[in-house]
This record gives sequence, C-alpha cells and structure tokens, in this order.
Amino acid sequence: MLFNSVEFSIYLPVVFLLYWFVFNRKVKLQNLFIVVVSYLFYGWWDWHFLILIVITSFCSWLSGVCIDKLRNGTSADTPEIRKKCKWVVGGNVALNLGILIFFKYFNFFVESFITSFSLLGINLESPLLYIILPVGISFYTFQALSYTIDVYRKKLEPTYDVVAFFAFVSFFPQLVAGPIERATNLLVQFYKPRNFTYPDAVNGMRQILWGFFKKIVIADNCAIVVNDVFGNYSNYSASTLLLGAIFFSFQIYGDFSGYSDIAIGTAKLFGITLKQNFNYPYFSRNIIDFWRRWHISLNTWFVDYVYIPLGGSWEGMYKHIRNIFIIFFLSGLWHGANWTFITWGIYHALLFIPLLLLSRRNNNKQTGFAKPVISMFITFLFVTVGWIIFRADTLSMAWNYISGLFSDSLFTIPKVSGSNNVTAIISLFFIFILLTVEWINRNKPFGLDLCNMPNLFVRYSFYSLIIASIYFFGADASNFIYFQF
Repeated sequence: MLFNSVEFSIYLPVVFLLYWFVFNRKVKLQNLFIVVVSYLFYGWWDWHFLILIVITSFCSWLSGVCIDKLRNGTSADTPEIRKKCKWVVGGNVALNLGILIFFKYFNFFVESFITSFSLLGINLESPLLYIILPVGISFYTFQALSYTIDVYRKKLEPTYDVVAFFAFVSFFPQLVAGPIERATNLLVQFYKPRNFTYPDAVNGMRQILWGFFKKIVIADNCAIVVNDVFGNYSNYSASTLLLGAIFFSFQIYGDFSGYSDIAIGTAKLFGITLKQNFNYPYFSRNIIDFWRRWHISLNTWFVDYVYIPLGGSWEGMYKHIRNIFIIFFLSGLWHGANWTFITWGIYHALLFIPLLLLSRRNNNKQTGFAKPVISMFITFLFVTVGWIIFRADTLSMAWNYISGLFSDSLFTIPKVSGSNNVTAIISLFFIFILLTVEWINRNKPFGLDLCNMPNLFVRYSFYSLIIASIYFFGADASNFIYFQF
C-alpha cells in the first residue's frame, strides 16, 4: 500500500481510530492490532511475501530466547556457552541473509559469474530464475538482524514477548522503506502503555504534510523531467544533462526523505518515536558530512555492525581505508543488484579517502558565510555526479551521460521536450521553496516544524499554501524509489 494512494487515505484514519478507541485498553492488545494492520498494509502488494516476514521475525525472536536460555544455564558465560551463542547468532544471520541474497541477488551473481567466464571464451548456460523482489526486504531484514546481534553483544535484554517483537519488525509506517530501527529504540516502546498526546499528533501531521510535499510536488515533478532526460540523454545538450542530473538529486531526496517524514509523522500518531533518517544532507560541507546526514539509519547500521567489528579507525590508516571501502561497497550492493550501485558506493569511498588523509573531518566548523556556501555547492556537485551513476541503467550509460557533460553546450540554456519545459520551471520554483524552508529550519528535526512560530495566521497560511501546492501542482502518484531496495 502506497502512502500516496487513496487506499492509505482510508486505511490510516480507520486504523488510528481503532487503535486509540477500541484496542487501547491493554498494551498487548494494541501490539497485536499493530501486527495485524501492518501485515494488511504489507500484504496489500502480495500476501505471499508475508511468509518471509513471519520467518524473519520468528527466527530472530527465537535466537534471542535461545541465547538467553544458554546464558542462564548452570555453566553460563563459559567458552562453551559463548561458542553455542555464536552458533545461534550465526545461524540466524545466515538464514536471514540467505533469504535476502536469494531474492535480491541470485540472478545478479549468476549473470556476473557467466559474464566473467564469457570474457575467457567459455560460454555457460544461464540458470536464471524469475524472482520477484519482496518490497522492503532489505529494511526489515537488517532491522531484525540488529536485534539478534545486540542481544548477543549484551546491549539488549532478549524479549519473550513474541507479539511485541513481531510488532517491532513489521510496524507499518517504516516497514518497507525505513528508517531501519534498532530494538533499543523501537522494541522497548512496545513494552509500555502509549497515551495519545495532542501536541505529538499535530507535530506528526506537520511532518506527514511536509513529506507529501517533498514526494508529490518535488520528487514526482522532477521525475517527469528526469525520465525524459535519462531516457534520451544522447539527444540532449550538456546543460540539459546537467539539469536532469540535478533534478534527479532532488527527486531521490524528495522521494526518500519524504517517505521518512511520512513514516516518522505517522508513527507519532500512534505514540511511537522513530529515529531521524535525514538531516538536510544537501547542506553538507563535505562528503563525510553528507554521509552523516543521508540515510542515517543505514549508515549507522553499517558502522555499528560492519565497520567497528572490522577495527574501525583504530588499527592504522591502511585498515581504516580498507574498512571504509568495505562499508561503501556493501552500501552500494545493499541498494540493488547492479554494478551501477556498487560503482556508486566505490565512487563515494574514493571521495571519502582524501578527506581522511587530509584530516578534514572538522570542515563543518568553518566560520563566515562564503566558504561554507562554496563547500556546500562543491559537495552537491560531487554528490550529483554520483547520482548519475546510481540512476543509470548500466555503467556504459553512466559513462556516456557523464561524458556528455563535457561539451561547449554546457553553457547553453537547457531545454527538454514539449510540455516538460513547464514541468521543469515548476520543479525549479518548488526546489527553491524547499531549500529556503529547510535552510530556515535546518536546526529542527524536519522542514515544516513550525510549532514554535507564535503567529497562528502566518503558520496556518503556510500550511494552506503547502496543501494547495500539493493539490494544484502535485504530479501523478508513483512508487517510492526505495521500494525497490
């Protein structure tokens, strides 16, 4: 079920009313209701894939119980017990990653294997399968795995409340595209009674509204121009190619951060607090700063469960650089079964390394105005080049697109075909509005956080303008980009 669909506009108020007025007497009853409506939300696409969520949830919950049972035995915390606990964790990780790899990467690995042999003149028959990628499988798999690992590391007490755990894995606002939550933040909230608070609900509605603005007005309008330019890139001038790349930068930001805003805002309506997933990434002053602000839940996941276990930055510069390449390679691979995503990850690793070598981690402490603005502009350009690789269907397409930017036509006025010129102008106007609002509120959790604005008339006038913009200038509803990951 899409957030920007008619079905969701009916689903949300019905679930909200039932949650607070029918199932509000007991925490366990509320949690069970959350599981049921979350499975309905996810099963709206294809109910068959609910089996995978059940398997992931049950095995991850059971692993925590098994670890607890082993440690509470008469010989707890001995080398033998620790070994058995490792087997439990390893088994659960292998099972869940095995499911993820099969559904998301099987054909990619097979094709890459066959291609590598064809380069040696050996032709192999392709045993490819018709596999449908379950929506959001990368998100809920990582979320469940973090629980098992945290229990093993003794950062979290294992839960015996299977309903609460199933609610943690399947909580519908963030089920299919994050934020990727930790049990230390989300699961513990399902243990406690939740009370409706008007200020939280109103703030949640503000964040939902801002998320819809970013998705429907920014992302979906930009998508029209982006699809045209990337689909016919060989026919356009360098200036138009640059415009298409910039528009994709705002399309993917508006699309993904818009989803996160809607998810976080919706969770607030149910008395649940989710982690911030974006922190105005296009105001970053270098690539390190960008990755602290973009898809925060995924990046911190890789830091905590891959980067630090590998030694982080404490075992010398060589291993530090190695570890950075590993997490960026995995980040690229996480995004999809295509060499473009992997190359995009490596590209960012290559941008990351010089900053480390030059010890410029504190670049964001620059004073004055000119230097930070220049730094933001340069960082945005580097990020935009990366988005070209990310958006391209193949590496050759990415190369040809980027090569097309190096032309005298870069200094001409960009033009796209037909009525898309009007869409481009509308998109530029609303991108300016987006950047202005978010710059003013850059120290707040989200752009439309106007709860401290004393003038009610100005505040509600602005809300009305946002709603009118969505109604009059919103493009046709489309899937969220990160549903494919």
